[in-house]
Parts: sequence; C-alpha cells; structure tokens
Amino acid sequence: MPLLASVSLRVHDAVKGIWREAAKFGVVGALAFVVDNGGYNLLVFGLPGGSAGGPMSSSPVRASVLATSAAALFSWAGNRYWTYRHRHREKVTRELVLFLVANGVGLAITAGTVFASRHLLGLDSPLSDNTARIVGWMLATLFRFFAYRRYVFVAP
Repeated sequence: MPLLASVSLRVHDAVKGIWREAAKFGVVGALAFVVDNGGYNLLVFGLPGGSAGGPMSSSPVRASVLATSAAALFSWAGNRYWTYRHRHREKVTRELVLFLVANGVGLAITAGTVFASRHLLGLDSPLSDNTARIVGWMLATLFRFFAYRRYVFVAP
C-alpha cells in the first residue's frame, strides 16, 4: 500500500474513532444536562406553575453545586461503563478521584457563570440563570472532554 494511502487510512480511522467517542460522550452529557438543569430549576424555582419557588430559591449558587454534583455522578457511571468502557483503569479509586477533580473544575466553571450573572451583573430571572448555566455547561463540557481523554479514562 502506498505511503499516502496508508497515512490517509490511519487518519480516517482516528477521526472516526474520536467522532464515535464524542457522540457517546455527547449522549451521556445530554442526559447529565437534563439531571443538572432539571435539578437546578426544581431546587431554585420549584415545580412549574408553583408560586412559592424551590427549597433553595435563596441559594442559587449552592443549588447549582448540588445539581451539578448529581449530574457528575451520573456522568461518571455513563462514561465509565459506556463511553470509555474499553479504557478502564485497574484502580477504580484513582480513576474516580481524577474524574472528581476534573468535574470539580467543571463545577466551578458552571457555578462561576451563575455567580457572575447573579452577583456581578445583578440578573436573577430564570432566563438569565439558565443562560448563564448553559454558557457554563458548554465551557465545562469542552474542558471535561479534554480532561477525560487525557487524564481520567486513559488507554491501558
């Protein structure tokens, strides 16, 4: 096989593998997004149509931390047992610690956007909170994808 064809085939296989991995990561992330944002909105704003607000309506940053933590645990299970099932470390504890560190940074990014929206910009509507969280989620997702591939779920 000529050298150019061989290189082209290897590049194609690498890109195909990354896209498959990114798609699985995306599915897990989309479901974690529902857990995170659904949990946040229930905690801060309560059930739809309710006038009293949620149990953490006066603590939106704490609610963001709690909801993001629940989504992170869901994400770890989904990524470990589906997206990266072929990349398990022998020491699950070390993998989980690295995962939690990566998600701690992601959590800070997401909570930071809520903090900036609420306390620096003075915005407190459901639209501004959710916009801030979506921006934070996108930034945190890019960081997590890189961190998972590079440090958490490494090839054996």
